[in-house]
Parts: sequence; structure tokens; C-alpha cells
Amino acid sequence: MEIIEESIFPEQEVIYAGFWRRFGAAFVDGLILIIPNMVVSYGLKAVMTGLTATILGMVINYTTNWLYSAYFESGQNQATIGKQALGIMVTDVNGGRLTFSAASARYWGKIISGIILLIGYLMMLWDDRNQTLHDKMAGAVVIMK
Repeated sequence: MEIIEESIFPEQEVIYAGFWRRFGAAFVDGLILIIPNMVVSYGLKAVMTGLTATILGMVINYTTNWLYSAYFESGQNQATIGKQALGIMVTDVNGGRLTFSAASARYWGKIISGIILLIGYLMMLWDDRNQTLHDKMAGAVVIMK
């Protein structure tokens, strides 16, 4: 535990969210997002065929997932529905709310974290603040509420 310096919560002890709690939140969010993503995918395949339907479906699904993450993480609760359910939230490194652009950078950084053999995600296991690569890219930390 540490106190974030120059925080909007200067006297609050910060507990950084661990791997399994963050994994659980991502799982819940995945269950929520699978419904609109499947509707889009099957809907496009009903009216289109081939590579065009696949690419358009991917673009729509990534856009949906990005807007969901960035909207909720930069919003009043600073957490997606999955994060709220597991009692965690995303802040900037000073304890403030992320901007929409920082939350967007965090979302797109997850792709980089995954592309490099998930090492970007695993970085949290040896980081003092449990930050992943995409957290570092966005200047964010995930903490317990």
C-alpha cells in the first residue's frame, strides 16, 4: 500500500487491484459485450458475404468495445460494469479521473499488450503498482474502490 503523491485523495491509502480481480472484471465485460458483437456478426453475415462482412464486423466490434471501455472508464464511476461488479476502478497515476482520450489509449494499448505474447498484461505481476503495459501507456492505475 502506498499513498499517491499529489493525489486528489492525498490521505487515502491505495490498494492496487490484483491479477485475478482484473481478469474477473474483463471476463464479466466480455460476457456483456459478446451479445452486441454476436448480433452484429450474424446480422452482417445475413446480408453480406465474404471478406467484406468479416472486416466490417471486426471494425464495428472493435469500435463498440472501445467506446464501451473508454466511456465507462472516463465516466463518473471510472469503471466498466465488470470493474464495478468486482469493486475496482481506473484512475490516472495521481488518483484523478482519466480523460476519454487517455481511456481510449488504454483500450488500444491492450491490443499491443496482447500482440507481444501477453507480456504487456503479465507486466503487472512484477510492477509495484500492478500496472500493465497499456496502463503505463495511458498513465493509469487500477485500484480497489
